Amino acid sequence: MLFDTLQYWIFFATVLAIYGSLGVRSGRGFLVFVSFVFYGFWELKFLILLAGSTAFNYFSGIAIESAPENRRRIWLILSISGNLLVLGFFKYYNFFVESFAQLFGLDLDSFILNIILPVGVSFFTFEGVAYNVDVYHKKVQARRNLLDFALFLSFFPHLVAGPIIRPHDFFPQVGPKWRIDAVDFKWGMMQIIKGLIKKCVFADVFAVHANTYFAQTAASGQITALIGVLSFGMQIYFDFAGYTDIARGCARLLGFKFPPNFERPYLTSDISEFWRKWHISLSTWLRDYLYIPLGGNRKGMLNTYRNYLIVMGLGGLWHGASWNFLIWGLFHGCLLSAHRLWLDFGPAKIRSWMQHNLGAVFGWMLTMILVFIGWIPFRATDWHQTTRIFADLLTPGTYNLTSIPTELLVLTGISLAYCLLDHKRWLEQWIESRITLLHFSITAGFALWFLSLFMQRNSAIPFLYFQF
Repeated sequence: MLFDTLQYWIFFATVLAIYGSLGVRSGRGFLVFVSFVFYGFWELKFLILLAGSTAFNYFSGIAIESAPENRRRIWLILSISGNLLVLGFFKYYNFFVESFAQLFGLDLDSFILNIILPVGVSFFTFEGVAYNVDVYHKKVQARRNLLDFALFLSFFPHLVAGPIIRPHDFFPQVGPKWRIDAVDFKWGMMQIIKGLIKKCVFADVFAVHANTYFAQTAASGQITALIGVLSFGMQIYFDFAGYTDIARGCARLLGFKFPPNFERPYLTSDISEFWRKWHISLSTWLRDYLYIPLGGNRKGMLNTYRNYLIVMGLGGLWHGASWNFLIWGLFHGCLLSAHRLWLDFGPAKIRSWMQHNLGAVFGWMLTMILVFIGWIPFRATDWHQTTRIFADLLTPGTYNLTSIPTELLVLTGISLAYCLLDHKRWLEQWIESRITLLHFSITAGFALWFLSLFMQRNSAIPFLYFQF
């Protein structure tokens, strides 16, 4: 049940209509029920996994809070181990078996299992870990109401592809009776429409060119490689940012506010700022639950660089069981280490120049070049394809704008213009404060009609982050 299909929007409209007529307790129960129904559309047998994860984390949180002080850490280790065991089995078992067999020249085919990766398992597993760690550190209280906790873990707008929701962001919003005013309605609908435009108009068009290039097995020209790599970089942003916008909009219409997950990361002028604005829910999760516990930057320069590599390497593997994802993560770990080294030892005058005018433009160009280089191993199927793409990019060719598809030039120009013009969100503020509900509804109707043309054309292109 994809966000860009009519099936989902019939489902959501039905949920919204029924939910608005229910009381507080029955409303929570109804949202849990429809969330499990939503997940069941993917694969019925995975409902057992979601229910099991919900029950395990619910009781482990209570056990951590109730245990004597000298045993709370044991319960925390058990809860984290249980979550990671589930994630490791479904996502990494075959990967490690195959890697072990290749490394030692063994035949372990009999140990390979036919495992189907449950959609969303990476997201609700990390949410379970965050909950138990926060209970352990007494940042939140363990929830005694099973419905409240089940809603936190299974709430369908963020269930299959995030954003990763923190307990302290979610639980304070559970309880009050649902109500929605004009501001909430306009904001929620605007996010949904904006997300659908990002996915159906931008991401899916870029996807056609990216998929065509990465499906090639033979070497191609430099222009073709540039188009393929740039198209994927644009696709993954608009695809995931679009999904997040839709998730936040749906949640807002149901009475829940989700924090932002993207803040114009392609306008950043250094790699550290990029990670503060790209997939924010994951980057802050890695910071708070892995980087800081490892020591962060408090234990010396070398340990800081080590922590960057560990955190980003594991962050890469979180995206999938592939050496290419690990390479992508380690690449960004090296970039963050180099940026830290530059901040600590770079010439003060040059660092000051990099923060203003032409220096900032140079920093932006360098950052984007490195980020898009990183997308190559992220998207490539294996290391062989990765090296072939780099070879394509390094092969001299004739540059001719006429060889670039017109729709790519137009979409790239429109997307950059929008980001530059709306970097302070003046458009959203104007719609919220100046546009009447009637005018907004009419405009939204035309926008949805326009979107329907693209949704029919590209309905076969799924959201990228569903595979993670």
